[in-house]
Amino acid sequence: MKFKTAALLGSLLGMTSTAFAADQVKPAWSGIVEELFQTYVVSQGLKDLGYDVAEPTQAQIQLAHVAVANGDLTFFASHWEPLHTNYWKEAGGDKKLLRIGKLATNSLQGYLIDKKTADATGIKYLEDLKDPEKAKLFDINGNGKADLYGCEPGWGCERVIERHLDAYGLLDTVEHQQGGYFTIIPDAIERIKEGKPTLYYTWTPLWVSAVLQPGKDVVWLNVKETALPEGETGNTTVEGLGNLGFTVNDQMVVANTAWVNKNLAAKKLFELVKVPIADINAENKLVNDGEKSNEQIMKHASDWISTNKSEWDKWIAEAKAAK
Repeated sequence: MKFKTAALLGSLLGMTSTAFAADQVKPAWSGIVEELFQTYVVSQGLKDLGYDVAEPTQAQIQLAHVAVANGDLTFFASHWEPLHTNYWKEAGGDKKLLRIGKLATNSLQGYLIDKKTADATGIKYLEDLKDPEKAKLFDINGNGKADLYGCEPGWGCERVIERHLDAYGLLDTVEHQQGGYFTIIPDAIERIKEGKPTLYYTWTPLWVSAVLQPGKDVVWLNVKETALPEGETGNTTVEGLGNLGFTVNDQMVVANTAWVNKNLAAKKLFELVKVPIADINAENKLVNDGEKSNEQIMKHASDWISTNKSEWDKWIAEAKAAK
């Protein structure tokens, strides 16, 4: 089964409502396979409430917010708060786009290096890479700067990384390498397996930290002081890990305001559904192991619902009562 893609979004944003049944729910999806699981969980909940739910439409994260705000799509189940706050504001804020519930909590982001290099050099802080000699350890392309396997453009994390490089005086010693994250991160994994110094960005929940285990294969870097992009606030310190420099995020559903106000059962469902980080990590591990087809991820979602059937039935009953 094929998804609509971001390439079609220009025409999508111009669609009239006649392109879909008026009561059809149209999920947005970022294209990140590891986030499709949550989208299907929420979609199944809506189906259980009696909604006609279309297959997810793939759109780059910022454009997904715009499409939902404009009513071309209905909801997006992977809004990171506060990472995507600016996207929500730019799309019209609460007047057009409601942030609802806490689908997953305590999502982390940060920088890591291989444990071998950390133990040998004593590097503990991102700011340690102001030292040109330490930065050169992570130089891959031969220009003398540390190469950071970084954030995919448009995901929001690039704003924080660029802020850090500027605020901590690292522009002369660290280079942010961007591209398709799941295209470049396998190279970082392979380098670490080969014992080569490696610096990369990642987040949780995600399978990367199952392959490169913090404390065993890699270590989190700290920052000496918090420096966030303008307008972003929040806690950046994690017990047991220190100050990672990125705010601890909650993953929420964002949905079209006008639609939500007419569909109180759906709103209640968005408020109720919660997926533990450990369960998302476990599903992501299945994806990394090769179970990444549309059908397999749909099965992951249905299996999770079956495992949590008692709680799920309560959520559906409560949502139905909200009508």
